[in-house]
Amino acid sequence: MKFFNSFNKIVLVVEYDGSQYYGFQWQADLPTVQAALEQAIQKLTGESSRIIAASRTDAGVHAKGQVVSFRTKSALPTETFVRALNHYLPEDVAVEGACRVSADFNVRRDTLSREYDYCIWNSPTRSPLVKGFAYLVANKLNIEIMNKACHFLKGEHDFASFATSLGKLRSTVRNVYEAEVTRQGKLVTFHVVANSFLPHQVRNTVGLLIRVGLGKVGLEEFRQIMEAKMLGLAGPTAPAHGLCLTKVNYPSTLEMGI
Repeated sequence: MKFFNSFNKIVLVVEYDGSQYYGFQWQADLPTVQAALEQAIQKLTGESSRIIAASRTDAGVHAKGQVVSFRTKSALPTETFVRALNHYLPEDVAVEGACRVSADFNVRRDTLSREYDYCIWNSPTRSPLVKGFAYLVANKLNIEIMNKACHFLKGEHDFASFATSLGKLRSTVRNVYEAEVTRQGKLVTFHVVANSFLPHQVRNTVGLLIRVGLGKVGLEEFRQIMEAKMLGLAGPTAPAHGLCLTKVNYPSTLEMGI
């Protein structure tokens, strides 16, 4: 195996089914996506590399377009990284592409926006084929009224009411660029794009939108909850398995090799 004298920074686009993981971020003695990736990298390169992710998804949350980076001395082509890491990874985690980036590129700080989809199976009967990826809501949702509520979300606002906890966050102000609910048959999808998200912001937003769609919360009450800026007021939190990180956007397109 060939090595450069200095470290290279590799970026991966990763897809995963989060059902069996306690979130993305490493936790002692618990299965996480980060741990699975780091173990695969060690098996391939012989190096202990720390993964950094664009978004730290919660336990049970899925991803189609998670972006991660790590440093390595390995000179393997990016195409080889993709194929070899997929060999070592479990079946519910896969690398979709890889590229080399400059040393100062940061997958978290350099993002323009993150995109999430939340899927709802709006049917009186469950679907075994989508149960792990969509939340079952039996009563008919009013998509039109849900989209009227989405208009309140767009723009720069204080989203404290939609956060469950803040941790070390200093600000609860976020900029939501897109927020829309669509229906395709029984599948209802909430699509949202923002510069970043507070902990559980999307799932709490969905929980409140579902109540709007069922006629349990009116538009004026939705607005009042949002403007109250009170931690956890929006809930109840929608289950994790309906949420998926679909894309992370950067100022320049990452040229991924496969």
